[in-house]
Amino acid sequence: MATKKTYESAYAELEQIMSDLQKDGINVDDLAQKVARAAELLKFCSDRLRVTEGAVQKVVDQLED
Repeated sequence: MATKKTYESAYAELEQIMSDLQKDGINVDDLAQKVARAAELLKFCSDRLRVTEGAVQKVVDQLED
């Protein structure tokens, strides 16, 4: 059973990928895979932030009425 991806888990995986990329000796095949996964994670995190920002703005707007 797949677990639900959260912003925190995606961000942690992204940090791990960045750490891996900073190490020496990554071969080209692994590099391409890690960069592709990082792009997926960045999109997921960006989308989550955008949705959260909209939800927070909606609450703030309701409070101002």
